[in-house]
Amino acid sequence: MEEGQTVHLADDDEDDRMLIKDALQEANPNLTVIEAENGKELIENVKDAGDISGTVVLVDMNMPKMNGIEAIQEIRAEPGLEKLPAVMMSTSSNPELKKKALAAGADDFIVKPNTFKALLDITKSILARFLGKR
Repeated sequence: MEEGQTVHLADDDEDDRMLIKDALQEANPNLTVIEAENGKELIENVKDAGDISGTVVLVDMNMPKMNGIEAIQEIRAEPGLEKLPAVMMSTSSNPELKKKALAAGADDFIVKPNTFKALLDITKSILARFLGKR
């Protein structure tokens, strides 16, 4: 993994954000994680970032103000952000939610695991897939 890589993480659950951030930083200690509590804050953070090369977005499905679907749709509609990798996360494994997330423009849909080891494996996979080759 290279330096200069960033994950924009949006989740309204502070504990989930902390665990996901810990897993991301264990997977890549040089990674910058920018946190948001909702989709609106995520959009502002991404727009303020400037250079989005080496960036991936992890967004929770259910959040106040703007949910994950709406956030990904807004990212996809923003000039220059259409190809920004975005992964939807949810505690639900409902196939309809996955369909909606992918239809909105998510590159992947993951179900939040219930162990840190599983979360670490998922974060390593996401980083390798979206940030491994630059």
